[in-house]
Amino acid sequence: MSKSNFTRRGLLKTGAVAGAAGLSLPTYLRADGHSGFTNAPTGSTVTLGFNVPQTGPYAEEGLDELRAQELAVQHLNGEGDGGMMNTFSSKALQGNGILGKKVEFVTGDTQTKSDAARASAKSMIEKDGAIMINGGSSSGVAVAVQGLCQEAGVIFMAGLTHSNDTTGKDKKANGFRHFFNAYMSGAALAPVLQNAYGADRRAYHLTADYTWGWTQQASMQAATEAMGWQTVNNVLTPLASTDFSSYIAPVLNSGADVLVLNHYGGNMVNSLTNAVQFGLQDKMVNGKQFEIVVPLYSELMAAGAGANVQGVFGSMNWNWQLQDEGSKAFTQSFGEKYGRPPSNSAHTCYVQTLLYADAVERAGTFNPCGVVEALEGFEFDGLGNGPVLYRADDHQCFKDVLVMKGTENPTNQYDTLEIVEVTPRAQVEYEPDHPMFAGGDLGACNPGA
Repeated sequence: MSKSNFTRRGLLKTGAVAGAAGLSLPTYLRADGHSGFTNAPTGSTVTLGFNVPQTGPYAEEGLDELRAQELAVQHLNGEGDGGMMNTFSSKALQGNGILGKKVEFVTGDTQTKSDAARASAKSMIEKDGAIMINGGSSSGVAVAVQGLCQEAGVIFMAGLTHSNDTTGKDKKANGFRHFFNAYMSGAALAPVLQNAYGADRRAYHLTADYTWGWTQQASMQAATEAMGWQTVNNVLTPLASTDFSSYIAPVLNSGADVLVLNHYGGNMVNSLTNAVQFGLQDKMVNGKQFEIVVPLYSELMAAGAGANVQGVFGSMNWNWQLQDEGSKAFTQSFGEKYGRPPSNSAHTCYVQTLLYADAVERAGTFNPCGVVEALEGFEFDGLGNGPVLYRADDHQCFKDVLVMKGTENPTNQYDTLEIVEVTPRAQVEYEPDHPMFAGGDLGACNPGA
């Protein structure tokens, strides 16, 4: 197993961030109720651990996450324009670090491998004193690191993780997810697909063979079969696959008229490219035009797939084209720093970093149990996607979900996806005991040492 590389960066405080009008939330927790915990800061700084895929099939997503995490640290320390701190409904953050301590960070490479991700997180916690871990672009990695953080007694603010299991059977008290999940993708996409393609369809699924792919496929199958579609086949593909030609060929003789690609990152770029090369979209099957669906989109994937995404439906957690004040503020800050719009993986890591820091401020302590209390049932606005709830039962965020389509006549290199529908939060909500999320136990917060 390769050893992860780590870097430490300190960012200097340059001033406070101006507040903006919004909901003022009271401080309702006291620091003296929480003492004795892992990596309690003793000096003038506090260290966060950013664990992202810097190599492997999701490396491009990881780089964008790291960009956003660095931007969040700058804003927390009072550098730059403050970004979403100006639009966030909570006004606990003042641009003077977290509880007056300057924020520093260390990074690790998950390699999109669970063992490597656990090793890098463990090193950041034990050697670098990280008090919170954030990041990742794989649900397998998220589940593994979330379990480690629960054992170590630190908070895990998940990055891009879309499997139902992360806040389902594998949920943990020390873990929180802002990103949406596979069930929500199915609930948002199904009505749009029915309207576009009809209720009489036969779907063939290619599915990444790990926790995200399994729950994404199950969610899409359930949602589409409920509206009348039939599922012809579901074929599992290894995460390390780069050529999907051998998986695409059987689709031609299956009787299916829709291909659902439950793939992400480089896998999706390659499988979609192979499908287009085979001419699937040019065929008529069962008297219908053959269609392709990509349930989970990202801007970076769409850019990698190029013209192949045109007209293809999918879903997203967030998109830089949203016109709410929070989204515009983040897109402007990110664009000025990096010269490009942020991805939805960048957005969720930035937001998770702010949410952690805000919870610490409201709790008055870095103790993870105080942070858990501050986040459970927390309702907020101003960070994109409208009003959001961090549900206490499973630590899953509930907010509006986007249905996207590949832009058919792009005007520039970033004009790859268009927003088809902003699906209301109520349409994607579910009960904590929903069968797709059954099993597992949230358990109790672990403060560690």
